[in-house]
Amino acid sequence: MGGECVLSDSGQEAPRNPWFLQGWKASRMFLIKGSVAGGAVYLVYDQELLGPSDKSQAALQKAGEVVPPAVYQFSQYVCQQTGLQIPQLPAPPKIYFPIRDSWNAGIMTVMSALSVAPSKAREYSKEGWEYVKARTK
Repeated sequence: MGGECVLSDSGQEAPRNPWFLQGWKASRMFLIKGSVAGGAVYLVYDQELLGPSDKSQAALQKAGEVVPPAVYQFSQYVCQQTGLQIPQLPAPPKIYFPIRDSWNAGIMTVMSALSVAPSKAREYSKEGWEYVKARTK
């Protein structure tokens, strides 16, 4: 099985890939994606983005200050390497988005929904049971 040969398009014998090379090729993308996901999780943990909202707000402000110059530098690099002319983009609008208020509102909504879920489930199941009983009479 491992030493068998097959005919290629040109009619010449070409050795088959051993099973472990086929497995490696198939798992390569999984390893790359897993590495990217692991790096993202580590970055979130390292920057303490899941901690207090003050730190998340500071990280968002830092990203807002760092990303536009980086995009500009990258576009200049692409222009130099390819000879393309990229038109100047307008300055990004200044947006103030208080994460703390949105986060707290979202958490309050979710917790409120979870707290009434058992009683609502009981209420809806009772209504459903009454409906079924009324229809089967």
